[in-house]
Amino acid sequence: MAAKKTATKSAQPAGSSSPASCVYKWVTRAVIAFVLYLTCSFLDRIKDRWYVFTPESLHQLAQAAVRAHPDDINAIIPYIVSNLTAEYPASVTAINTNSSEWVLNNAGGAMGAMYIIHASITEYLIIFGTPLGTEGHTGMHTADDYFNILVGEQWAFDPPKLEREVYRPGEVHHLPRGHVKQYKMHEGCFALEYARGWIPLMLPFGLADVFSSTLDFWTFYHTVRITARENIRNLLIGKI
Repeated sequence: MAAKKTATKSAQPAGSSSPASCVYKWVTRAVIAFVLYLTCSFLDRIKDRWYVFTPESLHQLAQAAVRAHPDDINAIIPYIVSNLTAEYPASVTAINTNSSEWVLNNAGGAMGAMYIIHASITEYLIIFGTPLGTEGHTGMHTADDYFNILVGEQWAFDPPKLEREVYRPGEVHHLPRGHVKQYKMHEGCFALEYARGWIPLMLPFGLADVFSSTLDFWTFYHTVRITARENIRNLLIGKI
């Protein structure tokens, strides 16, 4: 009887682990987290070596397009694309010249359409807008976003400042990475949007509404198809 009681006391409950095992698990997790942190920090420091565009040059191009074709988005778009292809040959970067490849986009409560001009792992350049107007959340991103207004007007709200920000044709709305705002695009507003940073981490924001609300898998397919194609074209050039 005494031996049976001793055996019962020494037995551990099923599924329990020893203190040493718990310490080992937490040390392993800490090491993995530290390695991930070092990797991400290193990648963040070197990402600029793959940038093709600059915010300043794209802003100047947007301003030139607005001056050349005020309030005419149908003339502004080919003006921008033709200038980009002239300045950046195919050996330098891939530019999508098919301006008929417009796809709808729902993100952060806002809806519009976009034409993907350039897409890589570290940059994207699109025309985004809507003739109807829309508003929503900018999303929190790992990349800096530069919104060059081409036609129409965009408003933004950045608490605790209680006054609206107003952006008109030829002006740029810079959203630093990690920052969020409410924004509104008025009827007929289109912009040249440039993002630079680690772009894949932005994709969940741009695609999540397909699964949570719209169920527009046809648009999802075209968005993924065009984005993947342009990324592959730039990878083959050596621009990530």
